[in-house]
Amino acid sequence: MTFKTTALAAAVALLAAPVAAQELSIATGGTGGTYFPYGGGLAEVINNHVEGASASAEVTGASVENVALIARGDSDIAIALADTVFGAYTGTGAFEGRQVGELRALASIYPNAVQIVTLAGSGISSIEDLRGKRVSVGAPGSGTEVSAQTLLAANGITYEDFDEQRLNFNETADALRDGDIDAGFWSVGPPTSSILNLATTREISMIAMTEEQIAAAIAAEPTFAPYTLRAGLYEGMTDGVPTISTPNVLIVHEDMDEELAYNITKAMYENVAELIAIHPAANDTTLEFSVAATPIPFHPGALRYLEEVGAAVQDRQRP
Repeated sequence: MTFKTTALAAAVALLAAPVAAQELSIATGGTGGTYFPYGGGLAEVINNHVEGASASAEVTGASVENVALIARGDSDIAIALADTVFGAYTGTGAFEGRQVGELRALASIYPNAVQIVTLAGSGISSIEDLRGKRVSVGAPGSGTEVSAQTLLAANGITYEDFDEQRLNFNETADALRDGDIDAGFWSVGPPTSSILNLATTREISMIAMTEEQIAAAIAAEPTFAPYTLRAGLYEGMTDGVPTISTPNVLIVHEDMDEELAYNITKAMYENVAELIAIHPAANDTTLEFSVAATPIPFHPGALRYLEEVGAAVQDRQRP
């Protein structure tokens, strides 16, 4: 074989070699929450259904860190709470003076729903009934406490009106079970294990919010979205319970390739059953929830898919 023939054969072999898949990093959260398993499920969907791309979920410090990872280009896709995403995009709140206007959304994927729990027979049937009671508002500085404070204050209730306890999810469930508190707040993707476990040992009651209370909360925090906890979510829940939620948003940088963003969005919605099999929070990964709840503009690739399927995209969600 001549040198020329050998060189030609090598060139043909190179051309025939498969092109390496684009490797995507999905920034999630800690292993004990919903972000990490959901991100892992999304990575599987991308690996199985997006040609030319592979993805893996990365453990991170969640929302605020994830925004920074996208801004720096250290992650390609991330999950973050809507209030964090909106603050970063607009340069308001904690992000005053450090705006990240290049953020774009692929979707809002599921809500952190405010779940206000008491025991049956407690006499508490509305947030007004929390006055004078012992109430867990979540761990200090947690998203749960922020949501609880905001929605209560919007409806004229402050910590001065009740005996506040700052307990994490498991501590809140234990305190309710043992009669040490009268009610507790959770802000988390439903269903959550601590309430599931409590409902197996005690008869629980979920406190509903009225339309007026929900509207007041949204006026105070525009990234809140209405949400109904579905009947049967927890043992003994016979009816749906209206509440508010903070959406979890799938974010990318505006510089992501439009075709890639389109293919990821399409693969996620069209294979959502694979996500549900990994975590039930994906039951809320719907077109309707996404266009109702996403607080920043969609990436042009995601927008193209939404328009193809006839989703009612809002004007403020267009780049």
